[in-house]
Amino acid sequence: MTRVKLFTALAVLLSLGIGTACNQPKGPTPDQIEAERLAAEDAARRAAEEAERARLAAEEAAARRAAEEAERARLAAEEAAARAALEAAAFAALVDVNFDYNKSDIRRADREKLQAIADFMTAHPTARVRIEGHCDERGTIEYNMALGERRAFAVKNYLSGLGVAENRFSTLSFGKERPKVPGSNEKSWFANRRCEFKLQ
Repeated sequence: MTRVKLFTALAVLLSLGIGTACNQPKGPTPDQIEAERLAAEDAARRAAEEAERARLAAEEAAARRAAEEAERARLAAEEAAARAALEAAAFAALVDVNFDYNKSDIRRADREKLQAIADFMTAHPTARVRIEGHCDERGTIEYNMALGERRAFAVKNYLSGLGVAENRFSTLSFGKERPKVPGSNEKSWFANRRCEFKLQ
């Protein structure tokens, strides 16, 4: 009886094993392999196209940045050259004018200098100039500050009379605080009684 059960059990096990062996999954068919190959090739082609588009976009962006940088450099060079030309012209034109002791009247000897300044301002319509009034060492600080201011305003008004708009000038008084030359003699005092012109 036991042998019969044993054989029956073996028979059942063998039949299950054979059935399992017969039902093993099959490998991909040639059509499936070809479809997978074509899909992989298509994905590779799309990736290559995307990489090429990205490369071209990067080159275009780099070329645009380079062109913009070159344009900025060109404009900066033009601006620097224009400023250098303006400063050279200003250096030649913006020379000191002097005053008699305790006076703010424009001296006849300085009218030609002021005409040259007016000509410079006309030739360079964007130029702005600060007129600085100065005095010699004599007198109080307060008095000389007021005198320096009167001198700067006198020059501004004279230039305005030559056709230069007043708003192109600013004025500032230093009184006797910034002498141009040292010394306590008439030559030094005359040099220090002046208006200076500073390009802004």
